[in-house]
Amino acid sequence: MGFDPYTAEDIFQCKMCGDCCEGYGGTYLTGEDVKMISEYIGTSEDTFVETYCDISGGRPVITRGEDGKCIFFKSLCTIHPVKPRMCRAWPFIESVIKDISNWKIMGTACPGIKTDVPDDVIKKYVSEELTKLDKKR
Repeated sequence: MGFDPYTAEDIFQCKMCGDCCEGYGGTYLTGEDVKMISEYIGTSEDTFVETYCDISGGRPVITRGEDGKCIFFKSLCTIHPVKPRMCRAWPFIESVIKDISNWKIMGTACPGIKTDVPDDVIKKYVSEELTKLDKKR
């Protein structure tokens, strides 16, 4: 086995720009996400979903504001300590493992994603970061 000159930070460094907090599709929430965010903002889970979410495909997604960004993004994420799994994972998401071209596509919209990295390195670190994320919860 050879020396791997890369780390996860070598292929992605968040620029705190909020570009990942906007756009079509929305941020899907797990039951755990709903519970944690509603506790954090001091509301019931039902009220949180009714007030701060839309339903897409039968699942809650965080509502977007008039600017197209997540309603919890105000120059920075206002729910950062309890941000949804989907946000905590970004850009280390399952769809990259399924199709590596998704990394390059995401890289056109996210200034923190490095696209000049070998595909096998990207897949390795996406997989490793997802494993770490799932072990934390």
